[in-house]
Amino acid sequence: MQENKQRWTLGSNRIHWDVLQDSKLLHEDHLEMSGKKVSMIVRYGINQEGKLILSRKVVWPTLRTIPNDTHASMMHDFELEMMPIIQINGKKSENERPRLFQFNGLLHIYSVEENGIFIERTIFPSTDTKSALEKIVLTNTSNQFVSIEVISRRAKTTVKGVSGIYLIDVTHDAHGERTLGPNESLQFGVRIHAKHLKEPDEEINVTEEQMKRCLFVDELKESLHLETPNPDLNRMFEFAKLRTAESIFETKGGLMHSPGGGHYYAGIWTNDQIEYAGPLFPYLGNELGNEATLNALRLYTSFMGPDYQPIPSSIIAEGVDIWEGAGDRGDAAMYAYGASLFALATGNQEIAKELWPAIEWCLNYCERQKNSEGVIASDSDELEGRFPSGSANLSTSCLTYAAYLHAADLARALGKSEYAELYKVSAGELYEAIEEFFGATVEGFDTYRYYDGNDILRSWICIPLTMGIEKRKVETIKALLSPRLWSEDGLATQAGDTTFWDRSTLYGLRGMFAAGETEIAIAYLESYSSRRLLGEHVPYAVEAYPEGNQRHLSAESALYCRVITEGLFGIKPTGLNSFACVPRLPEGWDEMALRSIKAFGREFDLVVKSQSTHIELIVSSEKGNMHFEGVRGTAFEVQWCEF
Repeated sequence: MQENKQRWTLGSNRIHWDVLQDSKLLHEDHLEMSGKKVSMIVRYGINQEGKLILSRKVVWPTLRTIPNDTHASMMHDFELEMMPIIQINGKKSENERPRLFQFNGLLHIYSVEENGIFIERTIFPSTDTKSALEKIVLTNTSNQFVSIEVISRRAKTTVKGVSGIYLIDVTHDAHGERTLGPNESLQFGVRIHAKHLKEPDEEINVTEEQMKRCLFVDELKESLHLETPNPDLNRMFEFAKLRTAESIFETKGGLMHSPGGGHYYAGIWTNDQIEYAGPLFPYLGNELGNEATLNALRLYTSFMGPDYQPIPSSIIAEGVDIWEGAGDRGDAAMYAYGASLFALATGNQEIAKELWPAIEWCLNYCERQKNSEGVIASDSDELEGRFPSGSANLSTSCLTYAAYLHAADLARALGKSEYAELYKVSAGELYEAIEEFFGATVEGFDTYRYYDGNDILRSWICIPLTMGIEKRKVETIKALLSPRLWSEDGLATQAGDTTFWDRSTLYGLRGMFAAGETEIAIAYLESYSSRRLLGEHVPYAVEAYPEGNQRHLSAESALYCRVITEGLFGIKPTGLNSFACVPRLPEGWDEMALRSIKAFGREFDLVVKSQSTHIELIVSSEKGNMHFEGVRGTAFEVQWCEF
């Protein structure tokens, strides 16, 4: 395991990069922040002269461009040279030198200029308007009077789109020249916004918008709150909740949780939204996230016909079009798995009844895709042909296996005992087929081949562990952590290749916890979290490299959260008002807690304590407390007394 190089430092409620304490000044990074109608990817840093690097790619998901495809959200780049000019004593400010960068859900940049002017920038998206915002405070730290003037630089830009002409504009609310005496400050707001030509202008107050953003961030902190002895894990989890929950957009197809990353907006995918993020939202108790997940699940039902054609991989452009470029990626397996987990975790019988026909359809589809060896065929997987996957891959079959088990629990909760038994049997048969067809010695490890003919280790050999298939766990974990697969950025997609996708790393970490390898899993989780939170590219899990330049896609952060909820705390739904809990309390930890969980029909806390020879689990809610004790690895069965 490589030693992490940290550029950032953990603060009380934020992380910060102290430039004055950094011996390697030249550095730049990027992060994404989103609201319901806008997203922004901010590039920031320091150039070789020690001056500020700052630009924004602003995206408007519902202002659709032509052609209206997956990537057709209107977007525009805004460099510093395109923003309003700050004039100091009649001279354009061009010597802004950062001293401190901070992030707490908003990006703060503290700089100094000539003439003793201290500049504080706070950059964030509006929560519910089409605006990317910045609050700037200029403070005169000299003993002289200083003249300040802010001058608009650009005229409106027009873009022709699907529904007419769109206008893009940059405005500010600093009016006229102002003289600052010693220790006096000037505050003003800068707004990058867009609208339809005939849409009325929106009047907003940047300070009020900042308060809204802070309130949103604070509310997410309190829900599904993690407490461990490791502050990096706590903060990384906190930020991961934010990145997951902020990437929800108001579209003509309803609320949509979308990946982001500068390309993927106002669209949904069976992996990102249904397999990865959907199962988390009930635990977070995020109403917008639950609604967006339901919208995604409902949109796919229109494609579940009697002829059992594959459902599309994604539904795009606010729900009006589809993309099927990679063929069947195992999308029905992704849907059945994610929908079953989501339905169970909501604790809502009406939602479960509504989703049941779609889950049944998807499992029927998977049955029809069985090949002669009894595993589930698909054209590709979530990597969509970037790496070979054969005619049947390990991921699709393992997702189907887990979907059978979760659907059996859901069927039982709905009184459909015949389906519960059928799916349990189907899961058992598929388990044997997976072992027979995929089980193999690959590069000397008794693990899994990813497809027929595969003789190179692949990162997705982790997925059997995540789905509860542990027959080859020892050698599989050895293979995952061997130099052939594990790198300083987690799992390489394929041995000998530099490409990595965080999704497989996060599935792998969750699988190690699920397999009971707690000490190994926590060591690698702590190292990974420290690198992503405080290293060179912060503060979230990323999609991939070199593709996408490590974009901060939202669903990867959801997968990070699930390493905690399903891995470290071992939560596994067993019904609409019940779950199994296998806490994986690391050695040396006296206690850990997950508070304000909002799943299975109520809000509750999980507290795990170390005793001399066993562990104690306390489940507390307004209805009272439940206490459990057992040796490490015990699966505690939790069921509410009343439904």
